Amino acid sequence: MSPTTPTVLVADDDQAIRTVLSHALGRAGFDVRTTGNASTLWQWVSDGEGDLVITDVIMPDENGLDLIPRIKKIRPELRIVVMSAHSTMLTAVKAAERGAFEYLPKPFDLNEMVNVVRRGLETPRARPDDQSGMPEEALPMIGRSSAMQEVYRTLARLMNTDLTVMVVGESGTGKELVARALHDYGKWRHGPFVAINMAAIPRELIESELFGYEKGAFTGAIQRSVGRFEQAEGGTLFLDEIGDMPPEAQTRLLRVLQEGEYTTVGGRKTLRANVRIIAATHRDLRQQIRQGMFREDLYFRLNVAPMRLPPLRERTEDLPELVRHFLSKAVSEGLPLKVIDRAAMDRLMAYRWPGNVRELENLIRRLAALYSQEVIGVEVIEAELAEASAVVEPEGNGLSQSIEGHLKTYFAALGNALPTPGLYDRVLHEMERPLITLTLQATRGNQIKAAQVLGLNRNTLRKKIRELNISVVRGGK
Repeated sequence: MSPTTPTVLVADDDQAIRTVLSHALGRAGFDVRTTGNASTLWQWVSDGEGDLVITDVIMPDENGLDLIPRIKKIRPELRIVVMSAHSTMLTAVKAAERGAFEYLPKPFDLNEMVNVVRRGLETPRARPDDQSGMPEEALPMIGRSSAMQEVYRTLARLMNTDLTVMVVGESGTGKELVARALHDYGKWRHGPFVAINMAAIPRELIESELFGYEKGAFTGAIQRSVGRFEQAEGGTLFLDEIGDMPPEAQTRLLRVLQEGEYTTVGGRKTLRANVRIIAATHRDLRQQIRQGMFREDLYFRLNVAPMRLPPLRERTEDLPELVRHFLSKAVSEGLPLKVIDRAAMDRLMAYRWPGNVRELENLIRRLAALYSQEVIGVEVIEAELAEASAVVEPEGNGLSQSIEGHLKTYFAALGNALPTPGLYDRVLHEMERPLITLTLQATRGNQIKAAQVLGLNRNTLRKKIRELNISVVRGGK
């Protein structure tokens, strides 16, 4: 950076963008030079001009992303900010892979752009590792909404680091897709990607699944078994539904994160763990910490780089693009081509999608497989969504609406009379007994699992079972 006023070079074929940036950056105290093509920008950079570059991707004479490696070759210290109206995950990842300092989708916030420029001029620069060879095929995440742009930018920043990432999001938002993208397009891509879902494995087997076991470690261990940590050596280990990990396994995982080593179940030899860990959960781990169900020290070790995935209801503008993608995917699977008409699309966009993108994909596949008409109208969508709404996931509003309906009936029956005092406690008490009873039935009398489902400490659940005189039948319906 020059000792005088910093100069920012702006390349964009849109005159309005050049004018707006010139005024905003000028008011912020920078000298600004603008051009509508890549060749002039390249000439300025070749002549040693400019302290920071802002470039569009699509320009009349050259793609801005293709220009970045050439600039980096002759001026590796020059910071480059990429902006694009064609904002996809691939754009963000390519910009980061080729050495861009920051990526901003259009339309961008002017204050954010000014702040990015200030950071680019003030932050010491570390040379990035060579990340050549990144695959060019389409990336697995779809959407151009502002919520997804933030996901793409975070992915681009994290993919070539060793940081442990915690992906948080509701069921069906694509947490494993994020984990795979971090692996497939990052520095660990040459190693294996190994996933394990804590909720899908019996609790007593999780430690041996993760860390492996030696012959004779327990009844049935007739030979040594390799665990997921060993399988993921040199690559990425994805710990899905980390909130379902039992306390004993949490303690062993904490040691891996702290010391970088572990032992197999029944083993004495210390093994080094050379893996990048990505964890994911749909649970509120802070609440689980308060309830004594999750270790706080493990949470902070896992939550080094938090990443939140937005539910589909927060990015409904992405829905038409997602629908087109899933319709095309259905055709590639041998199902007939379908078209969603405008009224049907509007109804899809008005739905809250408690099952998120997974629910949408399943619906589109069902429409392609079960309906003979080529054009799907709103009547079909109404029927499908009405059936889906009959079973609402816990993250939806169905339970709240149902309770509201019962309370409205209760107040209507009272007429002008007010209910007797203590209504709040009475309603909670009336709900508590059937809630615990049905949860115990669903878990076949397993109080540990029921406590997890309810989000209660096991001792608290046992106390309530006694107080409410609830009978528990293990293995029963």
